[in-house]
Amino acid sequence: MEWESYMVPSSIGHPLDSPLFSRVWFIQNQGPLARFKIFIGGFLIIKFNGVNHLAMATGDMDRTIRFWRDLLGMRLVAGLGKPGYRHYFFEISENDLIAFFEWPGVEAVPHKDHGRPVTGPFIFDHVSFGVETEEDLWELKDKLSAADFHVSDVIDHGFIHSIYAFDPNGIPIEFSHNVEGVDVRANPQMADSAPSAVTQEGPEPNFDQWPRVERATPREQRKVYPGAGSELFHGIKKSG
Repeated sequence: MEWESYMVPSSIGHPLDSPLFSRVWFIQNQGPLARFKIFIGGFLIIKFNGVNHLAMATGDMDRTIRFWRDLLGMRLVAGLGKPGYRHYFFEISENDLIAFFEWPGVEAVPHKDHGRPVTGPFIFDHVSFGVETEEDLWELKDKLSAADFHVSDVIDHGFIHSIYAFDPNGIPIEFSHNVEGVDVRANPQMADSAPSAVTQEGPEPNFDQWPRVERATPREQRKVYPGAGSELFHGIKKSG
């Protein structure tokens, strides 16, 4: 199927719209399965659809299941395992999952308050899960309290209302509801009193900061290798 190219005006309402960029969409017409490629200033825009999965670790998968599936209500949708190893996936939303490895000897981490500064090697502070309504936020707060998990008061951050807690592994978690009528995706806000020059370039991607792709991988050279989990759907291939 051939790709057709179209010039699209910047008034289409996409979050990346900007009068600074000209835009070309390449459309492969397959009826309801039509596909789009979007370019800005000659750069292909990758359309992300959420967090496919976050990967955490636990030393007690059963307790983790009790919390994420049975308390929070996230379905356990996939599981891999063998003696000494398990890897389970819980459904956050139709696009997003959270996964846990279970490894012997993993211990729950000491609680560190969300957003409290630290020094030294460090990579992860907390993860926030969105909820549909303000009522959902209060119901989650009550469920966590009833299950004897410490949970914060509801905090107003201007564009979101949030509560904070920890899972049984010590992972700092947040639950957030978008404030009605405030959408920082549609109307980005920057309140940093001392923004860097890079920050002052604005919310739109500055693709010129990185090299262009000179040669895309040809389709005939695209090979996908089997990894953990492929046996769920393709079976286990025996050697020899």
